[in-house]
Amino acid sequence: MDLEGAGCRARYLIRDRDGKFPRLFDEVLQDEGIEVVLSGVRMPRMNSITKRWVQTCR
Repeated sequence: MDLEGAGCRARYLIRDRDGKFPRLFDEVLQDEGIEVVLSGVRMPRMNSITKRWVQTCR
């Protein structure tokens, strides 16, 4: 999905603290103006709670 084609722009990216996301990943997103927000430490249910909250907002 191309957000530019839809007339939208991502402002935030919520991600976990997994090691598969290197620091360079965050730097590329910041160069595009996207703020990276890390999930809490040892909060495995946070992803499901966040998804439900986003669906409620829609």
